[in-house]
Amino acid sequence: MNKIIASFAGIVAAVTASFSLAQDMTKVEIKTTAVAGNVFMLQGAGGNIGLSVGPDGVLMVDDQFAPLSVKIKAAIAKLSTKPSRYLLNTHWHYDHTGGNAQFNNSDTVLVAHDNVRKRMLAGGVIKAFAKTVAPATEAELPELTFDQGISLYFNGEQIQAQHMSAAHTDGDAVVYFKGANVVHMGDLYFNGIFPFVDLSSGGSVDGVLAGVNKALLAMDANTKVIPGHGALSNKAELQSYAAMLVESLRLVGAQKQLGNSLQQVQANNPLQELALVWGKGFISVASWTEFVYKSLP
Repeated sequence: MNKIIASFAGIVAAVTASFSLAQDMTKVEIKTTAVAGNVFMLQGAGGNIGLSVGPDGVLMVDDQFAPLSVKIKAAIAKLSTKPSRYLLNTHWHYDHTGGNAQFNNSDTVLVAHDNVRKRMLAGGVIKAFAKTVAPATEAELPELTFDQGISLYFNGEQIQAQHMSAAHTDGDAVVYFKGANVVHMGDLYFNGIFPFVDLSSGGSVDGVLAGVNKALLAMDANTKVIPGHGALSNKAELQSYAAMLVESLRLVGAQKQLGNSLQQVQANNPLQELALVWGKGFISVASWTEFVYKSLP
């Protein structure tokens, strides 16, 4: 039991550190996990990276922070000597796109949803963290964008990115490695904790739920699930996460329908039981209540 608690504490610390710009990147180590088939997951600071490694080269999903790029490249080099041919960004946040310029070269095509390029090009403010993000340089911007989805046929399998509307942001993509039976959820899925939903970037809690439910339709009991943050997961754990989202919307929705203000709902704390399980991350129950409340009509 102590080992399980210690492991969970480590996951929470890693996720929390992902959003801390003050973190000392020199101390971050890149952990490589074999997921299934030719798919791997890299963890460091920032969003989890997915990799397809094979005869065609390397396809990356997200790239964390720029200062970690040398370490990430070294971790990839242990798996393949071939170039990174594609880099898919699951959304525009800096802990998933920070290394874009470092990986963008003549061998690599950057791919993302239309809204990812638009938000990176314009820059903006992530209000929940009071974080101003400067407009991206040309080298950081996706070069190939899509609306509803895109399929790449690479390393012997179909790799499909599907847009999930108004979810964590307005530009989220879930990535399916069809042959390996692996799904990278991006930040629609924070494993084991309340998620951050960027309302200021067009996100909504009900949109996260809709995206999770859509992704679940493509899974079976053997599907491996790479979350945006946290440990490697599976369909059953993602279903539990979806149930938490449903219950959060139900409980806060009932309070809102009574005419209670956000402050009144936070004081009533209808999510206190859910917080015993899901409230151990960097998003407090008060913040999660606010995300849910503001996502409801």
